[in-house]
Amino acid sequence: MRLGDVIEVNPESVCAGYPHEEIEYIDISSVGTGTLEGTKRIPLNGAPSRAKRIVRNSNTLLATVRPNLRSFLYVRNPRANTIASTGFAVLRATDAINPRFLYYTVTNQPFTDYLTANAKGAAYPAVDTDTIERAEIYLPSLPAQEKIAAVLSAYDDLIENNLRRIRILEEMARNLYREWFVKFRFPGHEQTHMVDSPLGKIPEGWSVQKLGDSAEEVRRGIPKGKLEQPTPYIGLEHIPRKSLALDSWEIVTDLGSNKLTFEKGEVLFGKIRPYFHKVSVAPFHGICSADTIVIRPIKVEYSALITAVLSSEDFVAHATATSNGAKMPRANWKVLIEYPVVQPPADMLRQFSGFFGDVIAKQQNLIQKNTVLRQTRDLLLPKLISGELDVSTLPIATGREAA
Repeated sequence: MRLGDVIEVNPESVCAGYPHEEIEYIDISSVGTGTLEGTKRIPLNGAPSRAKRIVRNSNTLLATVRPNLRSFLYVRNPRANTIASTGFAVLRATDAINPRFLYYTVTNQPFTDYLTANAKGAAYPAVDTDTIERAEIYLPSLPAQEKIAAVLSAYDDLIENNLRRIRILEEMARNLYREWFVKFRFPGHEQTHMVDSPLGKIPEGWSVQKLGDSAEEVRRGIPKGKLEQPTPYIGLEHIPRKSLALDSWEIVTDLGSNKLTFEKGEVLFGKIRPYFHKVSVAPFHGICSADTIVIRPIKVEYSALITAVLSSEDFVAHATATSNGAKMPRANWKVLIEYPVVQPPADMLRQFSGFFGDVIAKQQNLIQKNTVLRQTRDLLLPKLISGELDVSTLPIATGREAA
């Protein structure tokens, strides 16, 4: 069955008479492999020219540029003014195909391989609408589609629930840092006298130090070529924006260029265009892009504070302001080590490290759970989508749309 026989591609676009003066914009950089980092609320008259694709509930967004990067999203209950970039193809199911089954079909690795093989262009390989519509797919009966979608979406729902918990933990950690180290509303602050410092008033007994006094860059280079064993690799595209919880990576067996290695617990700071705010804690040992600054505390007791500082809005803004280069600004660690860090007394640092460290540990645990869930889902997906596993006779509860 041709995919184009059961779907509509880009069925609606913004045109004259569009009723909303403001839009929720989904930019190409905000979508990962089944994830959305967020939308941008912008006036329609100030929106970029690429803000054209109207998005509805149960649509699938599929990035058409560099399809090998596997950027796609199943859209659930978007606002009426949600618009996607023309860098996406918006796929809408007809009555012949279950929307979630459609999503899993186009996210199956063989479909990605098909798009990659048919992409045109060297610098920005892309696929057109005709290529998507020509794809041959397996299409069982609607009841079977719904059962397949129900099985796979159960895993995605668990993953999404864990991601929500991770985001809550993230906000707890950020709020704790802001309260204690920016607003100075820590336990016992009411009885603490404020004194002058290079940064203004700080609590008595606290000090201002340079970032370089507490943290250091680690450059463990690894040359291109074959690896002794398959190893997790983290590129800048895998590091989420404004989140310490890194839960996306790929497994590699060889490297096309020189990279860096990192250890579990070290901070990975994306130095290219630092305003993207790509700062995460490594959940394991692995390899990362050379466009990453790998940072570790000089002493273990500094770990929580340094992680909180490096991921703060103020530090990212400073890294952006002090970057080198206009078209491709790069953060410079030799400059960043001068960044002032407020250092509390040892007992206060221990309290903060206990709270903050516990949040990071819980995040890492949820990341590991999601890793197992994704692995299980990814093992089932190709077998279900191809018909290798037949679920048509199994007693699987479904709704019409298994959403």
